Amino acid sequence: MSKTPPGPVLERADIDSALRTERLSLCGYLDDLGEAEWSAQSLCTAWTVRDVVAHLTFTTRATVPFVLKAAIRARGSFDRMEETVAADRAARFTTDELVGQLRESADSSRRMPGSGPMDPLMDLLVHGQDIARPLGRRHAMRRDLALPALVYVAANRFMGGPRRVAGLQLVATDAEWSSGVGPSVRGTAEDLLLVAAGRPAALATVTGPGVDVLAGRMAGRRSG
Repeated sequence: MSKTPPGPVLERADIDSALRTERLSLCGYLDDLGEAEWSAQSLCTAWTVRDVVAHLTFTTRATVPFVLKAAIRARGSFDRMEETVAADRAARFTTDELVGQLRESADSSRRMPGSGPMDPLMDLLVHGQDIARPLGRRHAMRRDLALPALVYVAANRFMGGPRRVAGLQLVATDAEWSSGVGPSVRGTAEDLLLVAAGRPAALATVTGPGVDVLAGRMAGRRSG
């Protein structure tokens, strides 16, 4: 029996092109939000919509010295560091300034120190839905990007993907792709990406006997 291939992998040039397109697309989406929507709770436990956008503006501006100092202040917790930096930027800049900064970074290939080429694109795709879904406003995700991002997150230990999907079979309903062995979890590549990234809200959009297993693994854990 042949082993299921892990799935599509994007070339660096394709990642850079997609980053530009997706950053500008998200900026256009954000331009239409009202002030109350900026203050709404995102799918990330600790962040509002404003905090999420502030985080996205930081990833192309982070330097090694700044990150090291921020990590020390956060007592070595990467999550705490990200939350603090995002909250600080959210408080210091207006919504127009934050969108402007994100738009300025459209062509940037800079990323957080220690991260890989795929990380900023994955971050942008997931956080775009963290913003859009609680607002009930559709922000379309390209399937040709969702599937590579899903493959990446499902194997990324730092993101917690392998822990969440271990012993489960993920089956994309909008592409000829599946991975893993065990109780199945079926959904679009976009929805599977969100559950692999630890978003409990996305559990309502997937089906199969493996959903209860996923729900148990996410219970009581922060998402972000």
